[in-house]
Amino acid sequence: MSFQQGLSGLNASSQNLDVIGHNIANANTTGMKASRAEFAELYASSLGSSGGISNGIGVEVSTVSQQFTQGNISITNNSLDVAINGNGFFQIELPNGSTAYSRDGAFKLNDDGEIITNSGGHLMGLTAAADGSIPTGGAIGPLLLPAGGEIPAEVSTKIDLTFNLDTEAAIATGTAPSALVPPLATYGTSALAYNEQGVAIPVSIYFTKTAVNTWDVYTSVDGATPTLVPTPLTFGTNGTITPASFTLGSIALPSAATPPPAGTFSVDINIADATQQGSKFSVTKAKGDGQAPGTLTAINIDESGIIQGTYSNGKSLAAGQIQLASFTNVQGLAPIGGNYWQATVSSGEPSVKGAPGTGNLGGLRAGSLEDSNVDLTKELVNMMTAQRAYQANAQTIKTQDQVMSTLVNLR
Repeated sequence: MSFQQGLSGLNASSQNLDVIGHNIANANTTGMKASRAEFAELYASSLGSSGGISNGIGVEVSTVSQQFTQGNISITNNSLDVAINGNGFFQIELPNGSTAYSRDGAFKLNDDGEIITNSGGHLMGLTAAADGSIPTGGAIGPLLLPAGGEIPAEVSTKIDLTFNLDTEAAIATGTAPSALVPPLATYGTSALAYNEQGVAIPVSIYFTKTAVNTWDVYTSVDGATPTLVPTPLTFGTNGTITPASFTLGSIALPSAATPPPAGTFSVDINIADATQQGSKFSVTKAKGDGQAPGTLTAINIDESGIIQGTYSNGKSLAAGQIQLASFTNVQGLAPIGGNYWQATVSSGEPSVKGAPGTGNLGGLRAGSLEDSNVDLTKELVNMMTAQRAYQANAQTIKTQDQVMSTLVNLR
């Protein structure tokens, strides 16, 4: 017997206790993955040893492996908290420009509209186009909402109307709009148009029956006296507009041009889907494009990683889509602290990059976080086992010391 075996055992047991202590310390760390020490025996071999028999000289920690099992998912109700349910990692651009990977989805929004981690890393994904569409096959980059959480005003170009006029309506009498019977407002609707600065302008459209299958159309801008559209609206026997190419044309609205006198801009009124049927007057659509400026009021992230912003002007707009990454050999990832891993030669580059829920990538759960997968009960039992191993190895050194003392004291 030598001191070598006991010393190697003490060292291995100490490293094992370090690993166990690290697991216990991070039992509440979001997205943390437990580790375990794996041991290997040591032998002293010599040339020509009989029958290949070698003396055992102790133990070593061959590796500390990470356990990438799924952690429990806890609901937080914070819209920027995101948990991965299944395979994959968030891609994070660190402040130094390098790429890291994480299971910690506790994201924040900074004053520039960027989605960041607690340590300042930027969440990576596909940035949406101006109309909210997600490009396919585009290059990924840091995700952000419109600067300052605001979207600008957009001037209106059209108003779409879908409605049904009652074919049994009475033919109106009277000439002036204010003297019509039934009153002009009996069959009418309104929609909002927006000028260049996002000021809402009410546009009203009224219909008055003048003959069988024939209606006059009046328009009014911002409460002004209604104006008759030169061409009447006519319907065929099947209740659809004739001719099919009929259009109300465009109306002029006051713009935000300065200095006075203010200019105008045109808005087309589309009624191609209007009908005349034997049912009461109803409007199923009266909506213009354009918008008032809006500030961010809420954020929602769906299972596929699309980040949807809701604004004070009532508009919802996709800002981008989170892109996950997965590795063939996750054990090869190197932990670098801060709930991050980096790719190594052993892990290779990500084998899959894409939207959550595609391929072998897991889905997302917004308003939730993935807990650490550390099992505290198991770790406490492992700690007691490691303590006993440490004590036993210390005893072998004590015994060897006693044997050597006996030899030294021989007379």
